[in-house]
Amino acid sequence: MNPNSPILGIDLGTTNSLVGVVDSGFPILLADENGSRSTPSAVCIAQDGSISVGAVALRQRALHPTRTITSVKRLIGRRPGEAGWTPPYSLSELKTSPVEVSAEILKHLKAVAEHALEQSVSQAVITVPAYFNDAQRNATKRAGELAGLEVLRILSEPTAAALAYGLDKLSEHQKIAVYDLGGGTFDISVLEMHDGTFQVLSTAGDTQLGGDDIDRLLAEFIAQKLNLPPHDIRVLEASEAVKKRLSTDDTASFNGLDITRADLEKIARPWIERTRIHCLRALSDAGVKAEQLDEVILVGGSTRMPLVRDYVREIFGREPNTSQNPDEAIALGATIQAGILGGSLRQVLLLDVTPLSLGIETFGGLMNIIIPRNTTIPAKAGEMFTNAVANQDSMLIRILQGERELAKDNWELGRIEVPFPSGPKGSARVGVQFSIDADGILHVLARDTATHQDTTLQISGTAVDVEDERVEQMISESVDFAFEDMNERIWTEAKLKAEELLPAVDAALDQLADAISAEEKSAVVSQAATVRVLLAATDHDAKALKAATQLLDEATQSLAVMLIDRAMEESLVRRGLV
Repeated sequence: MNPNSPILGIDLGTTNSLVGVVDSGFPILLADENGSRSTPSAVCIAQDGSISVGAVALRQRALHPTRTITSVKRLIGRRPGEAGWTPPYSLSELKTSPVEVSAEILKHLKAVAEHALEQSVSQAVITVPAYFNDAQRNATKRAGELAGLEVLRILSEPTAAALAYGLDKLSEHQKIAVYDLGGGTFDISVLEMHDGTFQVLSTAGDTQLGGDDIDRLLAEFIAQKLNLPPHDIRVLEASEAVKKRLSTDDTASFNGLDITRADLEKIARPWIERTRIHCLRALSDAGVKAEQLDEVILVGGSTRMPLVRDYVREIFGREPNTSQNPDEAIALGATIQAGILGGSLRQVLLLDVTPLSLGIETFGGLMNIIIPRNTTIPAKAGEMFTNAVANQDSMLIRILQGERELAKDNWELGRIEVPFPSGPKGSARVGVQFSIDADGILHVLARDTATHQDTTLQISGTAVDVEDERVEQMISESVDFAFEDMNERIWTEAKLKAEELLPAVDAALDQLADAISAEEKSAVVSQAATVRVLLAATDHDAKALKAATQLLDEATQSLAVMLIDRAMEESLVRRGLV
């Protein structure tokens, strides 16, 4: 990481998006040139292909409704038709995709930050709903990369909200509910502070329920009263302003029509009531009773409505925590996490992704990665390995963590030894599986596929609980030594290939001494000698060794064919078929 470049915290929202940064030890949200910290998550693609983002794009919606893209978060990482929502635009006709649209929003936020900070930025933490699957998380990460950002972490929104409310400072085993009613979606998550980590116990919600739906219903109410077209964009925009006004006032007006808070609550009540079943389901899934919660926090602009707060109070039987701006809590939490990663704020462990790669040492002292860094957890992955030498009767598996190419430069987390019947090289088959559970515990299972005997190891905490300074040091070293490490890896791989081939060539020459010409034998011996000279050289010329080994392999192709033919002939003789 570049210590001179701040890391951005980004809330990529369905309706609005925000960006922040830690400055002088304080997380702040950045405003655009118009003084607005909130950017509408809208993109307009004009007929000539020009693109506008944010408030400028949203103003185009009345004139170009099929060219103005909103709520794209409902589509990202999903197949066509999978979102259960049909937008008023066609991305295929506009020749774009949810990832590309999201990238335009992120580019805009990046530009806002660079203008405010007066320097370039290239790294970010981006939030996603807790229910986002791998495809949606990866699509969000690709959007960030397309926008020119290195996405250091994909952070769950309820975890970000908990950070913003300072709930990481609670004592152990505290349970928290995050009630998030945004513009396009509703989410309810139950979290627990346990062993210094946030763990999401359960999550539920409705991807088709949000403040936008209430705006639409209020717009229909206003349009009917004033005898206006029900889908008039101006009425829709006015209804949003009226809804916001009624969060603090008892009455608001539009075109001479007075709308009361009672009118709004009558319209909104059936929709708000729909959140109840999700809250009860989340509590049930988490195995938590409402009275066992230590905090209930509100996130999302729609939670400003007094009706929503009344419902939350009733469902959870306690006063919700409203100490933070609900529109900005997730962005603030993302910014805090960005500050933690950048070293400008103290560490809080968040179980969202693996901070460093996990793998094992393979023959030749190389690091073989099984779970790459920034993999969302829980996660599971594995590979099959074999014995590298003949008569080997066990395999020592060293579990490693780090980003370097050579095993010796990474950290050893533990080791297990897997016994198996001795035999020729390559005869044993040992499957190694890594799995990290939601508690951040790494489980390593090694299985001899012949005997089905399992050997297991459990590593608590270390797999994800790594000081940010150590993570930064490891990543920094992996960059600093990238060329040396890669050259050493290429050399080691070329060396192993050569050392494997040379004995095979010698054995073939012995067996076929009477079957090949002196000229052919001389050519093979000469090429083998070249490989041996390069192997013994101190300058470790990997490229030359690799090329020489390839030439030796090609020179002995005819020997390999002859050996196969001879083996087949001997087999036929033994079976009495010749």
